Amino acid sequence: MKKVLVLEDESSIRSFIVINLRRAGYDVIEAETGEEALERLREHPDVTVALLDIMLPGIDGFEVCRRIRATNTRIGIIMLTARSQEMDKVTGLMTGADDYVTKPFSPAELTARVDALFRRAGGEDPVVTGEIRQPPFLLNTQNRTLEKNGQRVKLTQVEYSIMKVFMEHPGKALSREEILDKVWGRDYFGELKIVDVNIRRLRLKIEDNVQNPTYITTAWGFGYKWGL
Repeated sequence: MKKVLVLEDESSIRSFIVINLRRAGYDVIEAETGEEALERLREHPDVTVALLDIMLPGIDGFEVCRRIRATNTRIGIIMLTARSQEMDKVTGLMTGADDYVTKPFSPAELTARVDALFRRAGGEDPVVTGEIRQPPFLLNTQNRTLEKNGQRVKLTQVEYSIMKVFMEHPGKALSREEILDKVWGRDYFGELKIVDVNIRRLRLKIEDNVQNPTYITTAWGFGYKWGL
C-alpha cells in the first residue's frame, strides 16, 4: 500500500493535498498538529512518505522531522513551507528531510515529488542482491545499508541512493545534474541546491574531517567525486 502522512494545520490546504494524492493512488493519513502526526506514525508504521508543514502550533515541522529521523531513516520526508527563504529549505534538509515544496504548488508538482521519493524510499525498488566493497566502506544493496569500518552508518534512503551512485562510479566526477537525475529522477521539479545540502549532510556522517573531506570531494564549478 502506498501510504502517505500529511501534516498541515490549514484544513483547506490539507484537503487540496489529500484529494490530489488520493487521485494518484495513495492512502493518505491526515494530521493537524505535530503531536498528532507523531501519534499517527506510531499507529501506521508502514507510512512510506511524510509531508510536513513547517509553521505549526505546538511543535513545528522541523522538530517533527528531527523526532522522526531519530528512530526512522527509511521514511521519505518532504517539508511544506509558505516561505521562500533559503534558510528554511536548508534547515529542513539538515534536520533530515529529503525534499521541500514551497507553497503554492501545483498538483502535478506535488504528486511528482511524492512519486519520486516513494521510489527512493524503496516502495517500488526491485530486490537487488549484492555488495559494493570499497574499504573502509561496505554498501549492502539488498538491505540498503552502509557500514564504515564495520560500523553501521545511519542513512536516509536518499543518502543511501547518493552513496550508491558514488560507489558505482569511483573516481568519476559527477555533475550536480547527473546526481539529481540518478537519485531524484529526470522528472524532478526541484533545484540543484538539494544536491549540495544532501552532500553536506552525508559528509557529516561519513567523513573523518568534514572541513577537509577525503571521500566526497568537490569538483569546483561542476559537482562531486567519490575520492577513494
